[in-house]
Amino acid sequence: MKLHAALLCLALVAMPAALAQSPRTAPQGIDPLALIAGANDLVARAPDADIDRLFQAVHAASRNDAEACGLCALFEPGADRSLQGLQRAAEALGGDSRARFIEALAGVAIGGLQNPPQPYDPAEGEQALRTAAVTAAMLHEGFMPALENAGADAAARRARCTALRQLLQVLHGFEAGRRVAATRYLLGEGLARLGGDS
Repeated sequence: MKLHAALLCLALVAMPAALAQSPRTAPQGIDPLALIAGANDLVARAPDADIDRLFQAVHAASRNDAEACGLCALFEPGADRSLQGLQRAAEALGGDSRARFIEALAGVAIGGLQNPPQPYDPAEGEQALRTAAVTAAMLHEGFMPALENAGADAAARRARCTALRQLLQVLHGFEAGRRVAATRYLLGEGLARLGGDS
């Protein structure tokens, strides 16, 4: 599924980009670049409430047409998913979205530094994501073809973006435990992809 490429990686690099513009909002003693380097461990240790807050920040950005375009661009074939490319995408978010990301990421960072690894089954996260995709396919005609369409034309890009937004909306409607499991799964997959692309 092409959802793993960039979805929440954007959130993990939004903080350094936003903090560069507003360093007063940085939590004392937290180095954003060091957080990215240790993001897998932080995600594994962050409490469910902090992971869900991060999902909510991504979901909120996806509800805004202009900001969703920036998120969706990261899924395009040949998209720049390097750290610099992701930072550019994060900088394109509106001020409210950047602020939500900063707050959510600070929560994940602090929670990840203060807690032991949280119980998590990747198979449960993958299953929650698959269930969300099936639900979105039942609710939205053309969801799966749009999501799987590798076309480079504007219509294919718009369709993929719409499908991504539909998937996020379905996940938003899940009960918190399933939504968090899916988010942890996406974060793990996205971080692995980020490491491979950078």
